Amino acid sequence: MSNSIPGYNILKKLGQGARSQVFQVVDSATGEIFALKRVIRGDDEDTRFLDQAINEHEVASRFTHPSLRRSFSLRRIRRLFRLAEVHVIMEYVEGFVLDQKRPNRVEASIDLFIKLAEGLGHMHSLGYLHTDIKPNNVLLAHDGSIKIIDFGQSCRIGFKKPRIQGTPDYIAPEQVERRRLTRRTDVYNLGATLYWALTGQAYPTAIGKGGQRQDAKRRDLVPQPHELNNEVPPSLSKLAMDCCHHDPLRRPMGMKEVISRLETVRHVLATRPSSAPEPSASDKGERPDHAPPRKPLITDVKHEEMYDYSAFHDLGEDDEEDLDTETSPGGGA
Repeated sequence: MSNSIPGYNILKKLGQGARSQVFQVVDSATGEIFALKRVIRGDDEDTRFLDQAINEHEVASRFTHPSLRRSFSLRRIRRLFRLAEVHVIMEYVEGFVLDQKRPNRVEASIDLFIKLAEGLGHMHSLGYLHTDIKPNNVLLAHDGSIKIIDFGQSCRIGFKKPRIQGTPDYIAPEQVERRRLTRRTDVYNLGATLYWALTGQAYPTAIGKGGQRQDAKRRDLVPQPHELNNEVPPSLSKLAMDCCHHDPLRRPMGMKEVISRLETVRHVLATRPSSAPEPSASDKGERPDHAPPRKPLITDVKHEEMYDYSAFHDLGEDDEEDLDTETSPGGGA
Protein backbone atom coordinates (compact mmCIF):
# COMPACT_ATOMS: atom_id res chain seq x y z
CA MET A 1 0.00 0.00 0.00
CA SER A 2 1.28 3.50 -0.82
CA ASN A 3 1.55 6.27 1.75
CA SER A 4 -1.97 7.41 0.96
CA ILE A 5 -5.35 6.18 -0.14
CA PRO A 6 -8.12 8.36 -1.51
CA GLY A 7 -9.00 10.84 1.22
CA TYR A 8 -6.42 9.61 3.76
CA ASN A 9 -2.69 9.74 4.38
CA ILE A 10 -1.03 6.83 6.18
CA LEU A 11 0.96 7.86 9.24
CA LYS A 12 2.23 4.49 10.39
CA LYS A 13 1.59 0.79 10.42
CA LEU A 14 0.17 -0.43 13.72
CA GLY A 15 -0.09 -4.17 13.24
CA GLN A 16 -0.10 -7.00 10.76
CA GLY A 17 -1.63 -10.44 10.59
CA ALA A 18 -2.03 -13.21 8.07
CA ARG A 19 -4.95 -11.49 6.37
CA SER A 20 -5.02 -7.94 7.70
CA GLN A 21 -3.02 -4.83 8.38
CA VAL A 22 -3.95 -1.88 10.57
CA PHE A 23 -2.69 1.64 9.94
CA GLN A 24 -2.92 4.97 11.68
CA VAL A 25 -4.26 7.38 9.06
CA VAL A 26 -5.21 11.05 8.88
CA ASP A 27 -8.17 12.44 6.98
CA SER A 28 -6.58 14.74 4.39
CA ALA A 29 -9.57 17.12 4.51
CA THR A 30 -10.23 17.42 8.27
CA GLY A 31 -6.98 16.33 9.89
CA GLU A 32 -8.80 13.77 12.04
CA ILE A 33 -6.92 10.64 13.04
CA PHE A 34 -8.43 7.20 12.42
CA ALA A 35 -7.41 3.56 12.41
CA LEU A 36 -7.77 1.80 9.07
CA LYS A 37 -8.02 -1.98 8.94
CA ARG A 38 -7.17 -3.44 5.56
CA VAL A 39 -8.20 -7.06 4.90
CA ILE A 40 -6.92 -8.71 1.72
CA ARG A 41 -8.18 -11.79 -0.08
CA GLY A 42 -5.35 -14.21 -0.85
CA ASP A 43 -7.50 -17.10 -2.05
CA ASP A 44 -11.11 -18.27 -1.89
CA GLU A 45 -10.71 -19.50 1.69
CA ASP A 46 -10.11 -15.91 2.78
CA THR A 47 -13.72 -14.95 2.14
CA ARG A 48 -14.47 -15.40 5.84
CA PHE A 49 -11.90 -12.75 6.79
CA LEU A 50 -13.50 -10.26 4.42
CA ASP A 51 -16.92 -11.19 5.78
CA GLN A 52 -15.75 -10.64 9.37
CA ALA A 53 -14.41 -7.17 8.51
CA ILE A 54 -17.72 -6.26 6.89
CA ASN A 55 -19.58 -7.64 9.89
CA GLU A 56 -17.38 -5.65 12.25
CA HIS A 57 -18.31 -2.42 10.51
CA GLU A 58 -22.01 -3.23 10.29
CA VAL A 59 -22.14 -3.89 14.04
CA ALA A 60 -19.72 -1.25 15.34
CA SER A 61 -21.22 1.54 13.24
CA ARG A 62 -24.35 1.30 15.44
CA PHE A 63 -22.56 2.02 18.72
CA THR A 64 -22.78 5.17 20.81
CA HIS A 65 -21.35 3.81 24.07
CA PRO A 66 -17.91 5.16 25.13
CA SER A 67 -16.62 1.66 25.98
CA LEU A 68 -17.25 0.31 22.47
CA ARG A 69 -14.97 1.12 19.59
CA ARG A 70 -16.90 2.72 16.76
CA SER A 71 -16.58 2.14 13.02
CA PHE A 72 -17.24 5.02 10.65
CA SER A 73 -17.02 3.77 7.08
CA LEU A 74 -16.40 0.71 4.94
CA ARG A 75 -14.77 0.46 1.53
CA ARG A 76 -15.05 -2.54 -0.74
CA ILE A 77 -12.45 -2.92 -3.49
CA ARG A 78 -13.23 -5.27 -6.36
CA ARG A 79 -10.89 -6.72 -8.95
CA LEU A 80 -12.11 -8.78 -11.89
CA PHE A 81 -15.66 -8.55 -10.53
CA ARG A 82 -14.63 -10.14 -7.23
CA LEU A 83 -14.26 -8.59 -3.79
CA ALA A 84 -10.49 -8.32 -3.26
CA GLU A 85 -10.06 -5.98 -0.29
CA VAL A 86 -12.03 -4.41 2.54
CA HIS A 87 -11.03 -1.21 4.34
CA VAL A 88 -12.67 -0.38 7.66
CA ILE A 89 -12.24 3.16 9.00
CA MET A 90 -12.45 3.00 12.79
CA GLU A 91 -12.01 5.08 15.90
CA TYR A 92 -8.33 5.49 16.75
CA VAL A 93 -7.40 4.89 20.39
CA GLU A 94 -3.92 5.30 21.79
CA GLY A 95 -3.17 2.76 24.47
CA PHE A 96 -2.43 -0.91 25.06
CA VAL A 97 -4.41 -4.12 25.37
CA LEU A 98 -5.29 -5.75 28.67
CA ASP A 99 -3.11 -8.81 28.22
CA GLN A 100 -0.06 -6.54 28.18
CA LYS A 101 -0.76 -5.11 31.61
CA ARG A 102 -3.14 -6.64 34.14
CA PRO A 103 -4.57 -4.42 36.90
CA ASN A 104 -2.34 -4.40 40.00
CA ARG A 105 -5.23 -3.91 42.45
CA VAL A 106 -8.52 -5.71 42.91
CA GLU A 107 -10.33 -2.36 43.01
CA ALA A 108 -8.89 -1.47 39.61
CA SER A 109 -10.10 -4.80 38.21
CA ILE A 110 -13.60 -4.13 39.51
CA ASP A 111 -13.72 -0.67 37.93
CA LEU A 112 -12.46 -2.06 34.64
CA PHE A 113 -14.98 -4.89 34.49
CA ILE A 114 -17.88 -2.62 35.36
CA LYS A 115 -16.97 -0.58 32.27
CA LEU A 116 -16.68 -3.73 30.19
CA ALA A 117 -20.04 -5.01 31.38
CA GLU A 118 -21.65 -1.64 30.66
CA GLY A 119 -20.31 -1.71 27.10
CA LEU A 120 -21.53 -5.26 26.55
CA GLY A 121 -24.89 -4.33 28.05
CA HIS A 122 -25.21 -1.60 25.43
CA MET A 123 -24.48 -4.15 22.70
CA HIS A 124 -27.14 -6.44 24.12
CA SER A 125 -29.66 -3.61 24.18
CA LEU A 126 -29.12 -3.28 20.43
CA GLY A 127 -29.63 -7.02 19.98
CA TYR A 128 -25.99 -8.01 19.45
CA LEU A 129 -23.44 -10.24 21.18
CA HIS A 130 -19.68 -9.84 21.06
CA THR A 131 -18.87 -13.59 21.50
CA ASP A 132 -15.08 -13.09 21.72
CA ILE A 133 -14.34 -11.09 24.86
CA LYS A 134 -10.76 -11.77 25.95
CA PRO A 135 -7.83 -9.68 27.26
CA ASN A 136 -6.48 -8.63 23.88
CA ASN A 137 -9.91 -7.44 22.77
CA VAL A 138 -9.93 -4.93 25.62
CA LEU A 139 -8.00 -1.76 24.88
CA LEU A 140 -6.89 0.44 27.78
CA ALA A 141 -6.53 4.04 26.63
CA HIS A 142 -3.97 6.42 28.06
CA ASP A 143 -6.77 8.75 29.19
CA GLY A 144 -8.14 6.06 31.53
CA SER A 145 -11.04 4.97 29.32
CA ILE A 146 -11.44 1.47 27.90
CA LYS A 147 -12.59 0.21 24.54
CA ILE A 148 -13.94 -3.17 23.58
CA ILE A 149 -12.61 -3.94 20.10
CA ASP A 150 -12.88 -6.56 17.34
CA PHE A 151 -16.52 -7.20 16.48
CA GLY A 152 -15.79 -9.53 13.58
CA GLN A 153 -17.40 -12.48 15.38
CA SER A 154 -20.36 -10.52 16.73
CA CYS A 155 -23.82 -11.82 15.97
CA ARG A 156 -27.47 -11.34 16.80
CA ILE A 157 -28.71 -12.63 20.15
CA GLY A 158 -30.07 -16.15 19.64
CA PHE A 159 -27.93 -16.88 16.59
CA LYS A 160 -26.60 -20.41 16.07
CA LYS A 161 -23.22 -20.37 14.34
CA PRO A 162 -22.51 -23.09 11.79
CA ARG A 163 -18.96 -23.65 13.06
CA ILE A 164 -16.97 -23.37 16.27
CA GLN A 165 -15.85 -19.78 16.57
CA GLY A 166 -14.10 -18.27 19.57
CA THR A 167 -10.84 -18.29 21.51
CA PRO A 168 -9.56 -21.10 23.75
CA ASP A 169 -9.34 -20.08 27.43
CA TYR A 170 -12.40 -17.82 26.98
CA ILE A 171 -14.85 -19.76 24.79
CA ALA A 172 -18.22 -20.74 26.25
CA PRO A 173 -19.48 -24.35 26.14
CA GLU A 174 -22.43 -23.43 23.92
CA GLN A 175 -19.97 -21.98 21.38
CA VAL A 176 -18.07 -25.27 21.31
CA GLU A 177 -21.30 -27.27 21.07
CA ARG A 178 -22.67 -24.93 18.39
CA ARG A 179 -25.86 -24.12 20.29
CA ARG A 180 -27.76 -20.85 20.16
CA LEU A 181 -25.86 -17.97 21.72
CA THR A 182 -27.39 -15.69 24.33
CA ARG A 183 -26.42 -12.83 26.63
CA ARG A 184 -25.06 -15.49 28.97
CA THR A 185 -22.47 -16.38 26.31
CA ASP A 186 -20.89 -12.96 26.73
CA VAL A 187 -21.24 -13.40 30.50
CA TYR A 188 -19.09 -16.53 30.25
CA ASN A 189 -16.46 -14.86 28.06
CA LEU A 190 -16.35 -11.92 30.46
CA GLY A 191 -16.11 -14.24 33.48
CA ALA A 192 -13.20 -16.15 31.97
CA THR A 193 -11.47 -12.84 31.29
CA LEU A 194 -12.15 -11.74 34.89
CA TYR A 195 -10.70 -15.04 36.16
CA TRP A 196 -7.50 -14.36 34.19
CA ALA A 197 -7.33 -10.75 35.40
CA LEU A 198 -7.59 -11.83 39.05
CA THR A 199 -5.26 -14.84 38.90
CA GLY A 200 -3.00 -14.57 35.90
CA GLN A 201 -4.18 -18.04 34.91
CA ALA A 202 -6.57 -19.17 32.20
CA TYR A 203 -9.89 -20.70 33.14
CA PRO A 204 -10.06 -24.31 31.82
CA THR A 205 -12.78 -23.95 29.19
CA ALA A 206 -14.18 -26.74 27.02
CA ILE A 207 -11.35 -26.24 24.53
CA GLY A 208 -7.74 -25.55 25.48
CA LYS A 209 -4.84 -24.17 23.49
CA GLY A 210 -4.30 -26.11 20.30
CA GLY A 211 -8.01 -26.85 19.96
CA GLN A 212 -7.95 -29.89 22.25
CA ARG A 213 -11.15 -30.75 24.12
CA GLN A 214 -10.79 -30.36 27.90
CA ASP A 215 -11.81 -33.05 30.38
CA ALA A 216 -14.99 -31.96 32.19
CA LYS A 217 -13.61 -33.36 35.46
CA ARG A 218 -10.62 -31.05 35.18
CA ARG A 219 -12.95 -28.08 34.82
CA ASP A 220 -14.84 -29.17 37.94
CA LEU A 221 -11.62 -29.04 39.97
CA VAL A 222 -10.57 -25.56 38.88
CA PRO A 223 -9.35 -23.45 41.83
CA GLN A 224 -11.35 -20.36 42.70
CA PRO A 225 -9.65 -16.98 42.23
CA HIS A 226 -9.36 -16.26 45.97
CA GLU A 227 -7.48 -19.56 46.36
CA LEU A 228 -4.86 -18.35 43.89
CA ASN A 229 -4.80 -14.71 44.93
CA ASN A 230 -5.52 -13.97 48.59
CA GLU A 231 -6.32 -10.33 47.82
CA VAL A 232 -9.47 -11.35 45.93
CA PRO A 233 -12.61 -11.16 48.09
CA PRO A 234 -14.60 -14.41 48.12
CA SER A 235 -17.65 -12.58 46.78
CA LEU A 236 -15.71 -11.45 43.70
CA SER A 237 -14.22 -14.92 43.35
CA LYS A 238 -17.71 -16.43 43.40
CA LEU A 239 -18.90 -14.02 40.72
CA ALA A 240 -16.09 -15.12 38.38
CA MET A 241 -16.94 -18.77 38.98
CA ASP A 242 -20.68 -18.19 38.53
CA CYS A 243 -20.05 -16.45 35.21
CA CYS A 244 -18.03 -19.46 34.03
CA HIS A 245 -20.60 -22.09 34.95
CA HIS A 246 -21.02 -24.75 32.26
CA ASP A 247 -24.81 -24.44 32.44
CA PRO A 248 -25.87 -21.05 31.02
CA LEU A 249 -28.97 -20.99 33.24
CA ARG A 250 -26.75 -20.98 36.34
CA ARG A 251 -24.78 -17.93 35.21
CA PRO A 252 -25.87 -14.34 35.89
CA MET A 253 -28.80 -13.47 33.63
CA GLY A 254 -27.03 -10.60 31.94
CA MET A 255 -24.75 -7.62 32.35
CA LYS A 256 -27.07 -5.77 34.73
CA GLU A 257 -26.68 -8.55 37.28
CA VAL A 258 -22.91 -8.67 36.73
CA ILE A 259 -22.65 -4.90 37.23
CA SER A 260 -24.80 -5.02 40.37
CA ARG A 261 -22.61 -7.70 41.94
CA LEU A 262 -19.41 -5.88 41.00
CA GLU A 263 -20.74 -2.64 42.48
CA THR A 264 -21.66 -4.47 45.68
CA VAL A 265 -18.11 -5.81 46.03
CA ARG A 266 -16.70 -2.37 45.31
CA HIS A 267 -18.93 -0.81 47.97
CA VAL A 268 -17.86 -3.36 50.56
CA LEU A 269 -14.19 -2.79 49.80
CA ALA A 270 -14.60 0.98 49.90
CA THR A 271 -16.46 1.12 53.22
CA ARG A 272 -14.62 -1.42 55.35
CA PRO A 273 -11.64 -0.30 57.46
CA SER A 274 -8.37 -1.03 55.73
CA SER A 275 -7.33 -3.29 58.58
CA ALA A 276 -10.56 -5.30 58.57
CA PRO A 277 -10.55 -8.16 56.06
CA GLU A 278 -13.67 -9.31 54.29
CA PRO A 279 -15.35 -12.21 56.13
CA SER A 280 -13.41 -15.36 55.40
CA ALA A 281 -14.56 -18.07 53.04
CA SER A 282 -15.12 -20.40 56.00
CA ASP A 283 -17.37 -17.80 57.65
CA LYS A 284 -19.47 -17.79 54.48
CA GLY A 285 -19.64 -21.55 54.20
CA GLU A 286 -17.18 -21.55 51.30
CA ARG A 287 -13.84 -23.23 50.94
CA PRO A 288 -11.17 -21.51 53.06
CA ASP A 289 -8.38 -19.57 51.47
CA HIS A 290 -5.03 -21.31 51.94
CA ALA A 291 -3.34 -19.54 49.08
CA PRO A 292 0.26 -18.40 49.49
CA PRO A 293 1.09 -14.72 49.01
CA ARG A 294 0.53 -13.90 45.39
CA LYS A 295 2.97 -12.46 42.93
CA PRO A 296 2.40 -8.87 41.80
CA LEU A 297 -0.53 -8.65 39.41
CA ILE A 298 1.10 -6.13 37.11
CA THR A 299 2.88 -7.04 33.92
CA ASP A 300 5.16 -4.38 32.51
CA VAL A 301 4.26 -3.09 29.08
CA LYS A 302 7.03 -4.13 26.74
CA HIS A 303 6.59 -1.42 24.13
CA GLU A 304 8.03 2.07 24.47
CA GLU A 305 5.25 3.51 22.33
CA MET A 306 1.68 2.31 22.60
CA TYR A 307 -0.76 2.83 19.83
CA ASP A 308 -3.88 1.21 18.49
CA TYR A 309 -3.78 -2.56 18.89
CA SER A 310 -6.86 -3.59 16.95
CA ALA A 311 -4.78 -6.00 14.87
CA PHE A 312 -3.60 -8.03 17.83
CA HIS A 313 -6.25 -10.69 17.28
CA ASP A 314 -4.57 -11.41 13.93
CA LEU A 315 -0.99 -11.52 15.19
CA GLY A 316 1.35 -14.26 16.29
CA GLU A 317 -0.14 -16.64 18.81
CA ASP A 318 -3.72 -15.59 18.12
CA ASP A 319 -3.49 -16.96 14.59
CA GLU A 320 -3.03 -20.33 16.26
CA GLU A 321 -5.44 -19.87 19.15
CA ASP A 322 -8.54 -18.30 17.61
CA LEU A 323 -10.92 -21.05 16.53
CA ASP A 324 -12.83 -20.60 13.32
CA THR A 325 -12.93 -24.11 11.96
CA GLU A 326 -15.42 -26.31 10.21
CA THR A 327 -16.57 -29.17 12.42
CA SER A 328 -17.58 -32.69 11.60
CA PRO A 329 -21.26 -33.73 11.87
CA GLY A 330 -20.37 -35.40 15.13
CA GLY A 331 -19.31 -32.08 16.64
CA GLY A 332 -15.55 -32.65 16.72
CA ALA A 333 -13.28 -29.71 16.05
